[in-house]
Amino acid sequence: MKRAAHAIVAVIVTVIAACGLDAPLSAHHSFAAHYDMSNAITVQGTIVNVRLTNPHSWFFIDVKEADGKTTRWSFEAGTPSGMIRNGYKASELPPGTMVTISGFRARERSENVGMLRTLTTADGKTYGMFGPQEGSGAR
Repeated sequence: MKRAAHAIVAVIVTVIAACGLDAPLSAHHSFAAHYDMSNAITVQGTIVNVRLTNPHSWFFIDVKEADGKTTRWSFEAGTPSGMIRNGYKASELPPGTMVTISGFRARERSENVGMLRTLTTADGKTYGMFGPQEGSGAR
């Protein structure tokens, strides 16, 4: 009887462990693994959409290229609560707002994706992923 109880416990533990193995891998990733931290970029465009969802916020902007084409860029940022704590207010950046985003380009170059380091509005307010930016005028 004792042996059967141990076998049942072992099966339950194995099933629970197997179910949870891929959760941490899909739930979060290292920014350094996804973005080329040696490839800083600066992109200027207009806000299309801001998505404040967990685990990370996303800023989508349209960039007008030299040839007149518009290219959509997506920038991953911090958690919604972290961005708000760092001074970001969604009401201040409605669609159409001109912004300059500095950050790092994704290692995968097939899409226009980056990691936001700072976002600066046309009037000079700067919001940062890593905390308030000194001298930026961010609220």
